[in-house]
Amino acid sequence: MTAKLRLLIPQLLVLGGVIALGADLVHNTLANLARQGIATGFGYLDRQASFGIGEGLIAYSPADTYGRALLVGLLNTIEVAILGCVLATILGVAVGIARLASNWLVRTLAGAYVEAVRNVPLLLQLFLWWNVFRIVPPPPRGAWRILPGFFLSNRGLTIPLPSLAGGWHWDVPHLAGFNFVGGHTMSPEFAALLVGLVIYTAAFIGEIVRAGIAGVPRGQSEAAMSLGLKPWPILALVILPQARRIIIPPLIGEYLALTKNSSLAVAIGFPDLMSITNTTLNQTGQAIEAIALMMAVYLGLSLTTSLALNLYNARIAARER
Repeated sequence: MTAKLRLLIPQLLVLGGVIALGADLVHNTLANLARQGIATGFGYLDRQASFGIGEGLIAYSPADTYGRALLVGLLNTIEVAILGCVLATILGVAVGIARLASNWLVRTLAGAYVEAVRNVPLLLQLFLWWNVFRIVPPPPRGAWRILPGFFLSNRGLTIPLPSLAGGWHWDVPHLAGFNFVGGHTMSPEFAALLVGLVIYTAAFIGEIVRAGIAGVPRGQSEAAMSLGLKPWPILALVILPQARRIIIPPLIGEYLALTKNSSLAVAIGFPDLMSITNTTLNQTGQAIEAIALMMAVYLGLSLTTSLALNLYNARIAARER
């Protein structure tokens, strides 16, 4: 028997044992569910959901299926994740740069922000922002006009939307009775979730950016200064491009964390994938299928995000080589 075969046989035995254990677990689970009269399989996705969803990116009514309800939740989760990653990156880069500023006040305020936000549980921060957006803004009739066409009230943030009806134009919201008509309204729950995730994640991204900038040899900025470049061009053209390869790998982890942390929306009533899955589970009783489907979706989102950013990082490395 060759040495390679001697190494392969134990691995095959362990793999066979794992497969047998998994098969036995699945068999016992199905048998127990059948004994209790609980349906199995994913056929429930085609049944009528019979519950409403407060907001979503696609049309939905209680007469639609559980599958469409879960699609609404998935799209809401993706919307929060994409907007959150973009806004958290912008704020995080600003915080990271501020942490290295020569101005004592700016540097201290940025440090205080990072320490305060990172050491308070995210769930508590979401509850804080949820109450802020529900209590502080006035009713629609006294809504705050932030910008032309942008209104903040206790119903949420109302913004204009582009429309193709009757030719391209902006659908600008206006007050009609006790609420706004036209445009799009972001609910207080959506605003609280987005703001909470952005502020929380940006504190961690800020530290990643600070470490990335500090990892670039000081001689690079000194060489740029000797050529007559000002501080901001040096940062944008010399320091940040070199720090990018240091920043991106840990940044991937923060994007994944933000996407998974969006599941805390269930605590403040935003209809994301987690919230709608819970409702589906309670109505159908098919907990294993509902939870397994949700886990598979979050796994798919995480792997897709990780793959995209790793490819981007590899492209940067290849370009530099």
